[in-house]
Amino acid sequence: MNPFVGTWHLVRLALRRDRIVVPIWIVLIGVVPAASAGTYDQFYPDAASRASLTASAVGNPSVALLYGPAFDLSTAGGFTAWRFSTFIALFVALACIFTVTRHTRQEEETGRQELLSSGVTGRYTALTAALLVSCLAALATGLLATVALIGVGLPAAGSVAFGLGIALTGWVFSGISAVTAQLVEYSRTANGLASAVLGVTFLLRGVGDSAKDISWLSWLSPLGWSAQLRPFAHERWWVALLPLVTTVVLFGVAYWLLPKRDVGLSIYPSRPGPAVAAPGLRSPLGLAWRLHRGLLIGWVAGFAVAGALFGALASGIGGLVGGSEQVREAFERMGGASAIVDAYLAAIANIFGMIAAVYAVQANLRMRSEETAVRLEPLLATHVRRLQWAGSHLAFSLLGSALLLAVGGTAAGLLHGLRISDVRGEVPAMLGASMAQLPAIWLIAGLSMLLFGLLPKYMSASWSIASLALAIALYGPVLRLPQAVLDISPFTHIPKLPSATLTAAPVLWLTGIALVTLVAGLAGFRRRDIG
Repeated sequence: MNPFVGTWHLVRLALRRDRIVVPIWIVLIGVVPAASAGTYDQFYPDAASRASLTASAVGNPSVALLYGPAFDLSTAGGFTAWRFSTFIALFVALACIFTVTRHTRQEEETGRQELLSSGVTGRYTALTAALLVSCLAALATGLLATVALIGVGLPAAGSVAFGLGIALTGWVFSGISAVTAQLVEYSRTANGLASAVLGVTFLLRGVGDSAKDISWLSWLSPLGWSAQLRPFAHERWWVALLPLVTTVVLFGVAYWLLPKRDVGLSIYPSRPGPAVAAPGLRSPLGLAWRLHRGLLIGWVAGFAVAGALFGALASGIGGLVGGSEQVREAFERMGGASAIVDAYLAAIANIFGMIAAVYAVQANLRMRSEETAVRLEPLLATHVRRLQWAGSHLAFSLLGSALLLAVGGTAAGLLHGLRISDVRGEVPAMLGASMAQLPAIWLIAGLSMLLFGLLPKYMSASWSIASLALAIALYGPVLRLPQAVLDISPFTHIPKLPSATLTAAPVLWLTGIALVTLVAGLAGFRRRDIG
């Protein structure tokens, strides 16, 4: 039988299942660079302010660590590529990782792939369909970004290079996710491995871009290749060969590994557990800890590294704004204070909150995966109650996100305090700024729980809720969106500590709304059918 037979049918099925999530991230990621390009002339209206920006960015390792190399900041296109290429590529990579895993390893984990394989589908059909959907989505994002940049008046060559870098980054990490899906047995482990590779590549790019002596490290990172294309700065088209060749190699490895295992199994199978369960597994909370501990430990380590990294570069971030008062005012408005460093720390705390919201959604989705894998029903056939089981998972969603904020805030405050010799003052301030994000995170977790309780089939839309809140909070102030749009994101209402004054009203309102959504979700779960 043709090993690719039925591919088109599975592509249609995947597109139907992702008809909400994929278009949202394509549009959100694709239009942001063009929407921001128009603000360049407002922030840097003359040659003097642009020259000051260039001098500040080129000579500041902290800025290079965050945004990448500044090749040409004298034009709107060069500024847009420098400001967004790394982070846009990062978001596309994450989206492609989750998409490929969702339609390969997760399908095998739930048993759906075995049913499909019993019909007229080839051995390579599922993997091919997943890669096609992921790569087409990445390509659509790149095309949208290209068309949007050309539409706002930027040069066509630079716009094409920018969009090409986005698409090729997505293709590379689609290949990485395809490989990890063959290596391990569970979708969460496959996502974790691919995300860990993404984190390593981000660190390689950051270190290579900020340290001239070891600048070659950035050439080892697919995230660095999108910047090395040099959009709007005398494009280097030959760099595109690096991600293209890497994609072909990764796809080849994935297709080579696939027939070496059976459906539902992996190259490295999970170790069989002991014949007798440990005493800690005799309660729903103990079982939840066993299921969540790997994910939580990985996130804690990531927040510790990110907190230390961002805290270490805080004292040098003032050079980012150059001599433009407009940029200085915009940056301070994002942080809510007059001091640039305090505004930066406030923005970092806000970013910690947004990333922790992703963890909260991921932890909540574990409940749905346990249900669809038919592991929940046998538990409920015992003395375990529904609310008891759901509460054990929510403990990791709600308290785990609090732990992430505490680790990230403490690490950032500690490293920043060490650099300015004020650890005693900076650690509590940054810890408080990070923990202030909790009500917004809990609200997103509550909305996710509400979907699980009332509309479990649409619980994957939790990613759309989190993505929308993150996009508005992250790019809304820079794009000067109307306040009514900014208010959609719960992170907009969080006080911008450590520089702003703590106001209790928005915190209490967000906490109250989060509590209502959590209770409503639990009530719905208590009454609905399982499965």
